Amino acid sequence: MTRPGPHPAGSASFHPANVRMRTLLWGVLLLASGCETGETGDLDALRSLGHLRILIPQLESGHLPRQVDLLDQERELADSLARTLGLKPVWVVVEKRSDLIEQLVRGRGDLIAANLTVTDERAGQIAFSRPLTMAREQVVSRVEAGPLRSAYDLEGRTVVVRRSSSFWGTIERLQEAHPDIRLVAAPENVDTEEILYRVATGAYDVTVADDNLVTTALAYMPGLMVGFSLTEARPVAWGVRPGAPELLAAVDTFLADANITFREADYTGDLPELLDRGVLRVLTRNNAASYFVWRGDLVGFEYDLTNAFAARLGLNAEMVVPPTQAALLTWLRQGKGDVVAAALTPSTRREGRGIVFSQPYNWVHQMVVGRAADSLLTEPAQLAGRSVVVRQGSSYWATLTALKASGVAFDLVEAPPQMETEEIIGLVGDGTYDLTVADSHILDIELTWRDDVRGLFPVSDSMPHAWAVREEDTQLLEAINGFLAREHRSLFYNLTYRKYFGNEGRIAAQATERPSRTGVLSPYDSLIKHYSDTYAFDWRLIAAQMFVESRFNPSAESFAGAVGLMQVMPSTAAGFGVSRTSLIHPDTNTYMGVRYLDHTKQQIEGAETPEDLTWFALAAYNAGFGHLEDARRLAEQLGKNPNVWFGEVEEVMPLLARRSYHRQTQYGYCRCSEPVSYVRRIRNRERAYRRATDSVAAGEG
Repeated sequence: MTRPGPHPAGSASFHPANVRMRTLLWGVLLLASGCETGETGDLDALRSLGHLRILIPQLESGHLPRQVDLLDQERELADSLARTLGLKPVWVVVEKRSDLIEQLVRGRGDLIAANLTVTDERAGQIAFSRPLTMAREQVVSRVEAGPLRSAYDLEGRTVVVRRSSSFWGTIERLQEAHPDIRLVAAPENVDTEEILYRVATGAYDVTVADDNLVTTALAYMPGLMVGFSLTEARPVAWGVRPGAPELLAAVDTFLADANITFREADYTGDLPELLDRGVLRVLTRNNAASYFVWRGDLVGFEYDLTNAFAARLGLNAEMVVPPTQAALLTWLRQGKGDVVAAALTPSTRREGRGIVFSQPYNWVHQMVVGRAADSLLTEPAQLAGRSVVVRQGSSYWATLTALKASGVAFDLVEAPPQMETEEIIGLVGDGTYDLTVADSHILDIELTWRDDVRGLFPVSDSMPHAWAVREEDTQLLEAINGFLAREHRSLFYNLTYRKYFGNEGRIAAQATERPSRTGVLSPYDSLIKHYSDTYAFDWRLIAAQMFVESRFNPSAESFAGAVGLMQVMPSTAAGFGVSRTSLIHPDTNTYMGVRYLDHTKQQIEGAETPEDLTWFALAAYNAGFGHLEDARRLAEQLGKNPNVWFGEVEEVMPLLARRSYHRQTQYGYCRCSEPVSYVRRIRNRERAYRRATDSVAAGEG
């Protein structure tokens, strides 16, 4: 049941985790349990109603695509289908994949867009469109268990799949010849990614998955091992309700005209071919300077710029993240992407690999980084007697080696090779390291949320950043240079730059005021109490969270567009039927923030105590549910208790800033020392608020 709020009429209870909104604004979002039922007409009936209801399964929040994301492609394509037919897309979210066909047949939707493999059983229930792509079913186990080369290797093993999946029938048929294969049903609400993760970590023995999904999972689950294929390539298609031949014909015509081929081999091509395909594949890095997940939204300087460029050309940008920095240009030459946008500095060595660079779009320096007490350091000669810590494999090492050779007597200390620059800066801030060197744009990002370090002076000349393309893609290079020439230092560029690199110290701001002796904590206590009661939170906790989020400023806005007292993302609010215009009002913003915290709390399983559940929910509110789940998984792998926050998951979460850890997670890079600090500040302030209000209630004021 939907709890009361300022927008109760017709507002479906909907969690933004159910749909990933990226390059397009989707239409109406509904839960299957509450959507219009019984409409089983054909295309004419749908046109009279004015909408196409598209059935989709629940999806994870803030998923970070590292390669072409088939589910997102499918949904963007379905959106285009609806609009081509002159219909409004209505996205009907189905909790269990096993219910998709039933919901279609019962008239709760008109089309299934869910990476659905065509099987004889399914074809006997619904109609299928022409294929979107082809997929093979593959056996998947973990590396430590050894290779699986044939069905004989499965004897004595336990295969875990959903009963509703096509894989179940495949293994049942295999059991006829190999009865020693054990088949176990996975819960229907557990998606394929989670099943693959449980195999990678040893919770499950073996599973089966389509090769396209396995390829995606391998990008961040190196513990998986792909065995043999169980089937030949089979079509993946859209499901259409039986008895709707006109709709099916229209769908097939649309797909034929769109010339859809999803999982292609690597390809190369200049701008005309990209325009034909409708896609720009952007090779980039998963870090705070380029592309990452923040509160469930995809953000990043390179992400924003390349999406704007793609939009100017009428293309959809798809982010592709190679496993290493060094692989960026290799993958470009291999045709795994069309442009590299990853803060690269042009060099003749790189251009000798068949690569050409665009005109620069950003300039940076290598800066010496110290603490506030080091502010008198203003030139390289003053480094004498100090120690500077950087990775030996970084460009900083070469710069500092040359500086030492010039006669400056400082200690050059090697940082661990897996340590990211941001982490080294943090260790300078807490006094573990003396000094370090960082690119100015990376330092600028750190300065947006911390005040314990500062840039002292540059040790390099200004260096350009540019995008890279294959040398033969001359028309694409011309289009990029035209875009950068128009946009560099434009209003759009300046706003985007300040969004990520502006030194505003937003998160580092600390509170100094104390509650009054009247027990009043803020101008919004009545709103806080009302919605805290509605969603069963202690109102002092919500007041503490509101202060940490906005310092009780209803006009506050974050770098990524979160707004208001509770710093709610407009895309999150839209999933609950709340518009951005409404979100600026304190009442609506408070309602939306508390409701979202409650909804986040409901998604969390296994917390050891109610307090741990609250801390987990707050961490997810700050960093996103996906990053919290990554941290809990990592905690379990490292021998920590994944169900306890303080001293357990709290200590592991900052590791998600290290590439050696976050490259093996679903949601990727996270500056996750921030949610750790966020939870502690809220807990400490809540305790102070409790003392103040309890004292007033006891008559001690």
